[in-house]
Amino acid sequence: MTGSSRRSARSRVKSSSDGDDRDEPSSRRTKPDIRPRRDRGRDHNSIRIFNVDLRLMLWLSIIAFFIVLFFIHGLIKPSEESQRPRVVTPFPAPKVTDLAQFQGEHKESLYWGTYRPHVYLGVRARTPRSLVAGLMWIGIKDGRYFMRHVCQDSDELSKYGWTHHNGRDFGQQAIVDQGMSLTTSFLKSKQVGSGYGGDWAVRIEVQGEKAMQDEEPQSSGHLFFYLADEGGSALSLSRDTLDIHRNSLLTSSSRMDVGSWQLHLKSLDDLEVHYSGFRTPHIHNLSDLVQQNLATQARKFGRLELSDTFDGSPNIAVFQVSARIPFKIDFAFVSGDVSENSRIEERISSLTGISLTSQLKEKQREFDTMFEKTFNVDNKLDLESIVAGKTAIGNMLGGIGYFYGQSKISFPRNSNVGSRDNFILYWPAELYTAVPSRPFFPRGFLWDEGFHQLLIWRWDFRISMDIIGHWLDLMNIDGWIPREQILGAEALSKVPEEFVTQNPTNGNPPTLFLVLHDMIQGLKKNKFNSVESTEIISFLKRAFVRLEAWFRWFNTSQSGKERSSYYWHGRDNLTNRELNPKTLSSGFDDYPRASHPTEDERHLDLRCWMLLVADCLHSITELFEKKNEAGKEYGTTAKLLSDFEILNQMHFDDTYGAYFDFGYHTEKVHLSWKEIKAGNNHASRELVREVLEDPELRLVPHIGYVSLFPFMRRIIPPESWILGKQLDIISNRSILWTDFGIRSLSRTSSLYMKRNTEHDPPYWRGPIWMNMNYMILSALDYYSKEDGPFKNRARTIYNDLRGNLIRNVVRNYHRTGFLWEQYDQKNGKGKGQRLFTGWTSLVLLIMAEDYAGS
Repeated sequence: MTGSSRRSARSRVKSSSDGDDRDEPSSRRTKPDIRPRRDRGRDHNSIRIFNVDLRLMLWLSIIAFFIVLFFIHGLIKPSEESQRPRVVTPFPAPKVTDLAQFQGEHKESLYWGTYRPHVYLGVRARTPRSLVAGLMWIGIKDGRYFMRHVCQDSDELSKYGWTHHNGRDFGQQAIVDQGMSLTTSFLKSKQVGSGYGGDWAVRIEVQGEKAMQDEEPQSSGHLFFYLADEGGSALSLSRDTLDIHRNSLLTSSSRMDVGSWQLHLKSLDDLEVHYSGFRTPHIHNLSDLVQQNLATQARKFGRLELSDTFDGSPNIAVFQVSARIPFKIDFAFVSGDVSENSRIEERISSLTGISLTSQLKEKQREFDTMFEKTFNVDNKLDLESIVAGKTAIGNMLGGIGYFYGQSKISFPRNSNVGSRDNFILYWPAELYTAVPSRPFFPRGFLWDEGFHQLLIWRWDFRISMDIIGHWLDLMNIDGWIPREQILGAEALSKVPEEFVTQNPTNGNPPTLFLVLHDMIQGLKKNKFNSVESTEIISFLKRAFVRLEAWFRWFNTSQSGKERSSYYWHGRDNLTNRELNPKTLSSGFDDYPRASHPTEDERHLDLRCWMLLVADCLHSITELFEKKNEAGKEYGTTAKLLSDFEILNQMHFDDTYGAYFDFGYHTEKVHLSWKEIKAGNNHASRELVREVLEDPELRLVPHIGYVSLFPFMRRIIPPESWILGKQLDIISNRSILWTDFGIRSLSRTSSLYMKRNTEHDPPYWRGPIWMNMNYMILSALDYYSKEDGPFKNRARTIYNDLRGNLIRNVVRNYHRTGFLWEQYDQKNGKGKGQRLFTGWTSLVLLIMAEDYAGS
């Protein structure tokens, strides 16, 4: 990312002029020598000349000093650069996000947002050390109090998530917590006098909710709204005693980015307000600070309220609002010109009360109109499906976050770079990205992001290009992008230490090319107006050098022994714990591969991803009319990787009628309990891997998602009998077909639903995943429109599969309140992480019948 500081255009440095005593009255200088002196006038003139020469010499000396410094810096810098490892050296090209189209109005319009997806409600700016806001509340379960703040499954909320969000200036969220329901709304407004990024408002409506048949709704509510300055600037309390009906101001301060700012609270309800100020460089432990304050007060006074203290110079202000349920409160943040004679009261009034209600209703109508215009589903679906579809796009956009920090990169200990650990820090970087899951994966994942953007670019292609640009700007000099982005203290707090470090030899599926391919097809089919087309072409031109580098990184670091073969690096060939060594870099984690990882492997899915990349780059060169060697190279590579005969020679099994990986493999591997002797002659039992026969080079006979990649990438000719075999595999209940979607691994596989280790349940070994089902449907839709003997059959399977997927996801959503990470292949129930509004949101594109590359 670039432009992280978002500094105000106003300069805060006063201009100054050098004092010159030559123009001062003589009485303010040294007293004149009144003794007689010969040639006094000449002496006086010589003194003035000496003064001028002295000044000239001084300036020349200063200039010479800086010239010398410049040359010394020039000599030292190459030495520093030569010592910096390549893995943490940024790619030497202009940043994509520095494009003019991502500056100015675009940048300012996206400055504030709900960019803290890991908390139930969080607001921040797209700048590294931002002013951040958030919500906590006290929930009651089984008569006990619990603080809610960070999204986590252990809170056992009945429901939460964005029902509406436009990605820019509006969002509405529904939360149900036992005996209480909350509706949170966010609105931005740019008015005369507003600071950079404009003003914003948060409304919180609290209602009683019957948790169980024998439980009454909660009678009172305790909310905690806070502002924290990550830069450490002190916040000011408006006054010691808060009475919002007399004065709505809660706290204020100023920042370089937005100028002076104020936070106001408005409500027509009878509220009790308490407060506390804290000073800490980190805000990820704010929940603990608040709970400690409440606990101290409860012990001293027997009341559940903050201490009403604002000692020192706190950079965090927390305001507790307590009231009888139901109640409604509005927080208004205003910045820029907040002086008494400004329109400040008018601006606050427009962000609260009746005016806010009116604006929120209008924004909701705009969302509904844009939803129908974008996805055109009103005539295709029932009301329950449309509600689920709106939740899918709302949560996807509401889950977009902004992060800043340094990734930890695996690196051997080396005194030359001053590292005493097994890792080295990437350069400080920012990332604007969607996230797979707010409670469990609230950070950027490279291969997930391509699927996210398939949905987002159809809603707002400028936001999508901005996000893709941020990802590409994370590329190092070799063309590698870290696959998981854990940036900043808040993101790190959600990840176990052993999973933080990224390995620079491991890749991740380059799914961003799915989106770029879509956009290029849109340009060819004139789906964009002239202004939009110009922006997309400008983006592609700037991004092209990085896209080429990404292709080269894959083509060199992940290439196999055979021409046009590739394999995912990072598999453990020494493990004695894993039934089948995981391939985390592929995104398919525990999907069965060759039992013994070697350099002889050929991974079918990576080969097909490389076809997508080469074909996309070739299309870009054609778009730019670049008749150069690079364009020819990508075209040649795409032709080679799409060669049907070569594909079949390397990966097709005539007996199964299916495509497989290739490598050293044996099926005779299992996990068994072994007694392991530890220190002091203590013994323990561990589940370890046993190999009962030597592996041999062969195709790896496991039918599943990987087997379908040539079908999904449309390499198989429409008239080929092999296409018929793929349709057989997809539609066979004994293999992949279920009433809820296509399962990830065939029931006939020896590893179907098998644990990979004692602690790793099956993940990609049976359950239904929406991203792959979307790609399968996309291929079925394609083949159902191509002339050939399987056209009608492809359409029949397509209709059945689409209906099954939509019905099951919608049913689960209305039954549980969530979209899920995966779905059980036996009963269709949601599995894995709930509120997984990453690629599961592709169900909306399935509803709309809008497919990648179509």
